[in-house]
Amino acid sequence: MTDPAASPDAARARRLDAVREWAVGTLAAAGVPNPEVDAELLVGHVLGISRGQVQARSIGGSELGLEDYLAVATAVERRAAREPLQHITGRAPFRHLELAVGPGVFVPRPETELAAQLAIDALLEVPHPEPRALDLGTGSGAIAISLATEVSHASVVAVEASPAAFIWAKQNARELAGENLRLVFGDLAEVLPDAAESFDVVVSNPPYIPQGAIPRDPEVRLHDPEMALFGGADGLDLVRIISRRALAWLRPGGGLVLEHAEQQGPAVRALLEADGWRMTMTHRDLLGRDRATTATR
Repeated sequence: MTDPAASPDAARARRLDAVREWAVGTLAAAGVPNPEVDAELLVGHVLGISRGQVQARSIGGSELGLEDYLAVATAVERRAAREPLQHITGRAPFRHLELAVGPGVFVPRPETELAAQLAIDALLEVPHPEPRALDLGTGSGAIAISLATEVSHASVVAVEASPAAFIWAKQNARELAGENLRLVFGDLAEVLPDAAESFDVVVSNPPYIPQGAIPRDPEVRLHDPEMALFGGADGLDLVRIISRRALAWLRPGGGLVLEHAEQQGPAVRALLEADGWRMTMTHRDLLGRDRATTATR
């Protein structure tokens, strides 16, 4: 029997430029945002090369072996079904990090890099030589590991209540962080009973979607854990808890950083000011949308 993979038609189908074109078209038809980017990232993931190398090899007439061809086809079909790209590749970029992610943990977004930067800036301004930071609801560990690696003289504590997410955080901390990061498993409303005035910065990307809202993107709706998405009737239940607890955990003059939805800035500021926080300010992300609010104890 003739191997169909050895036929001229099959060989043409396996040319990288043809595979790329098919992948882009398939993802576009499925409504995937940025289909060219995702197609090239999926091909690169299978081949172990960068997007730029995928583009160069496509122009150069490179051809995929049958095993790689089938692996790309499977990956593209999964993405077309709106499985998150990061679940397929197993990795998610965040600032200078590449985090391990998968089912059970919230996939870190580029928007959250703003909250991480605000917390890093606040840590760098601490006047004493051993600043301490607390990341509440760390998920994959994205913010906490960024703080621990970019402010290496700081000590960072990261809290997570989801067993599934905690496993991912432990893996990422083991791969990427040093001894200045400590992970704590437990509910943020109950942990750290002896931490009064122990921290200089408290940061969190809490669940802030209102309970009745339905996330628009299938990747979020179908794959991100509900525990990381929904924050009560108005989305601010966890913000209220964090506001009260952080007042006790922070040293005088310490800073709070909270990520939130773009329309929640005024409500978050009002909530914090009512609790006694000073110097509340909402910050915009790179797309010009309100994304994080800071306050001082």
